Amino acid sequence: MSLDALVMVLIIFTINIVYVTFFTIRMILTLKGYRYIAAFLSMIEVVVYVVGLGLVLDNLDEIQNIMAYAIGYGTGVIIGTKIEEKMALGYITVNVITEESRSLPRLLREKGYGVTDWEASGLEGNRKAMQILTPRKYELKLYAIIKDLDPKAFIITYEPKAIHGGFWVKTVKKGKLFK
Repeated sequence: MSLDALVMVLIIFTINIVYVTFFTIRMILTLKGYRYIAAFLSMIEVVVYVVGLGLVLDNLDEIQNIMAYAIGYGTGVIIGTKIEEKMALGYITVNVITEESRSLPRLLREKGYGVTDWEASGLEGNRKAMQILTPRKYELKLYAIIKDLDPKAFIITYEPKAIHGGFWVKTVKKGKLFK
């Protein structure tokens, strides 16, 4: 492979990584309701896409260009999802069922988490059930606290589409959460 062909492969590969990374982040921003940021990102994304696709289409007889495009696409998806994980946009709701007594809900509330708890019955007796709302960026910290106090706690996480009402929403709007 000539130097020019190698340079073309690297350019196509890099362009597709950039394009798909932007595409992945834009899709996630759109799903999370950040439509204006997503629209701005899409303008950059489409320019990068047209340039990259143009390079491949101009050289369709070169299989290495097509391979660079495909590998760059897959790599862009991975990089885009990693960036989104670091951005940790939005909130999660964590449902916890534990044998732990009253101290876990109180401790979590003291740390700023929104906790609703109630008594529950499980196969092996009484349990404490909790629903905890937190920004995604505090998700791993929350898991560590729960697992530290009850390593056998049953944890289910999901992402709420809308949040309305409650003290927690007021606290978030005032910017006083987790200070």
